[in-house]
Amino acid sequence: MASNAGANFERRNPMTGAVASTARAMTATEACAVADAAAAAFPAWSATGPNARRAMLNKAADALAARGADITAAMKAEIGSTAGWAGFNIMLATGMLREAAALTTQISGEIIPSDKPGCLALAIREPVGVVLGIAPWNAPVILGVRAIATALACGNTVVFKASEVSPRTHEIIVESFAEAGFPQGVVGVVTCGRDDAGEVVGALIDHSAVRRINFTGSTAVGRIIARRAADNLKPCLLELGGKAPLLVLHDADLDEAVNAAAFGAFMNQGQICMSTERIIVVDAIADAFVEKFRAKAANMPAGDPTLGNTPLGAVADAKTVAHVDELVADAISKGARQLTGGAAHGVLVPATVVDCVTPAMRLYGEESFGPVVGIIRASDEEDAIRIANDSDYGLSAAVFTRDVARGLTVARRIRSGMCHINGPTVHDEAQMPFGGVGASGYGRFGGNAGIDAFTELRWITVETLPGHYPI
Repeated sequence: MASNAGANFERRNPMTGAVASTARAMTATEACAVADAAAAAFPAWSATGPNARRAMLNKAADALAARGADITAAMKAEIGSTAGWAGFNIMLATGMLREAAALTTQISGEIIPSDKPGCLALAIREPVGVVLGIAPWNAPVILGVRAIATALACGNTVVFKASEVSPRTHEIIVESFAEAGFPQGVVGVVTCGRDDAGEVVGALIDHSAVRRINFTGSTAVGRIIARRAADNLKPCLLELGGKAPLLVLHDADLDEAVNAAAFGAFMNQGQICMSTERIIVVDAIADAFVEKFRAKAANMPAGDPTLGNTPLGAVADAKTVAHVDELVADAISKGARQLTGGAAHGVLVPATVVDCVTPAMRLYGEESFGPVVGIIRASDEEDAIRIANDSDYGLSAAVFTRDVARGLTVARRIRSGMCHINGPTVHDEAQMPFGGVGASGYGRFGGNAGIDAFTELRWITVETLPGHYPI
C-alpha cells in the first residue's frame, strides 16, 4: 500500500492484487481539521436530549443494516473476508448501536450523604468532549462501530481513524451515521496511508479538543499510543493482542471442546483478538482429544471467499502467511508435530494444528493472528492453570469441564479479562464488559463499563442553608 500525503492511497485485494478501494491520504493538518469540526459540534450534540440521541443511534443501526451488501463486498475485497464473517460483523455491529441507544437514559449519577449540614452532594456523569476512536481491519464493522457508538450515546463527538487496510468498509460506517441524520462534525472519519499513520494519529492525540482515546489493535502500537496519550494526560481504553488459552480438563465433553476450539482457532482465519491460540489439554485425555481435533481441522479447508463454499477464507496479506510459516517451522524444528496444514496457496492458509508445543517454541508465547493453533499438554489441572497464566497477554480464555463448580474455580484463577466455561474463547456481546489485562490492554467497552470509559465523573454541591465560616 502506497501513500502520497494529501492525495489518495490504494488498498489492494489480498487474493487478486487488484485495487480493492481508494481513500484519501489525509495529512496531519487535514486530520486535525476533522477534530476541529468535532469540537465545534460538541456543545450542541452534548446538549441533545437522551431520547433524541437514542432515536438517531437506532436510525444508524437501520442504515448500517441496509448497507449489508456494500459492506460484504468491501470486506471481501479489502480483507478477504467470507460472507459469513461479514454478516456476523453487520449483525453484532447493529446490536452494538441498539445497545448504545439503550444506554442514553442509563447515564446516571448519585446523591452522596454529606457531613456538612444543608449540603446536597451530587456525583454526575458528563460527556468529556471529542473522543478519538481507532479501529483495526480484522472485524472492521464490529470494532469500528464499537469505537464510536457508546461515545456518541454519552454525548461526545467522535473522530474515527479508519484502518489503512479496510478504509472503504470503515467509510461506510460513517456514511451510515450521516444517513441517520447525525449533525455535521459529530462523527468524522480520518483516512491515511500506512506511512503517514504515526504522524496523523500522533497529531490527533495531541489535539487539544481530544479528551479520550480508544484503540483496538496490536500491543506494540498500543504501547506507543499509551505513551503519547500519557504525555498529554489523556485517558486511554486499549484492547490489544491476545494468546487465548482453551483448557480441556479430564472430565470435559470432548466433542464440545473440539467444536469450540475449532471455531475459536479458525473463525476468520484466526484473525480475531480472542482467537484460541493455545489449547491446553491434560494428559489423561490428551490423545483422545488430539485425534478428534485433528480430524475436525483436517476437514476445514480454506478457499476463495468470493465463492463462499469453504469455512476459511483468505488472510489479510502475505506478511501473515510468512509469520504463520515461521512459527510452524520453528516449532517443528524444536520437536513439535504438525497434525494438519501444509503449504499456503497465496493468502489461502489451511487450518494448521501443531501438537506438543513447549515453552522453547515461538508458537507457545507469540501471537500468531492466523489459522494456526498450538496444543500444549499439561500433567494435570494445576499444571494447565499454570500454563494458561504463562503469558503476558490476558484477554480471553475458556475452560471445558462437566463440573461447573470446578470450571468456576479454574476460571477465577486464570488471569484474563474474560473467561468462558464450556464455551469458545471467541464470544462478544454488545452489553458485556469487554477488555483484557496485562499486554492485552486496559479499560472496558460495553454496557455500563462503556459509560464509565466515555464520561467524566464530577462532584457538584448545592448549599441549602446559610454558610458558617471560621474566618
